Amino acid sequence: MNATPTPPMQQRIFLVVVDETEEMRVALRYAALRARHTGGRVALLVVLEPSELKQWAAVDALQREESRAAAEQLVGRLSAEVNEIAGNMPVVFIREGLRSDELLGLLNDEPSISVLVLAAGSGPDGPGPLIDALLGKLAGTVRVPITIVPGSLTEAQLAALA
Repeated sequence: MNATPTPPMQQRIFLVVVDETEEMRVALRYAALRARHTGGRVALLVVLEPSELKQWAAVDALQREESRAAAEQLVGRLSAEVNEIAGNMPVVFIREGLRSDELLGLLNDEPSISVLVLAAGSGPDGPGPLIDALLGKLAGTVRVPITIVPGSLTEAQLAALA
């Protein structure tokens, strides 16, 4: 009798959308801890939003270069953090456009991404524009589960969850 071998389980990839908020750092730590505990990996998405200086081509180009350089530095620091926690370097995606559009595009382009991890802001502005959009009009367009962690979680709380 010939037994069909079981295909290897796909590595879980936890996607974090990078920005400069404190909440993102909570999402990053949660994703890295989950990746470590499940044998998975973290992916980072940085979206460089378009400039509003289109009429000034030289200034626009300079601003784009500076934004990209700053994003690469940030991703370098975050990648080192992820590596320290998860034990492997994250996959990095840098895209240009509107954040929600680029996120949906990446999820459609990269079938290996398993989970989207976001952290909700706890301030008066609400959870954040991306969470608002994903839970509102874009809710039916996301093909992966979305994990939303409170942005105010402590290190101890994160460790207990992961």
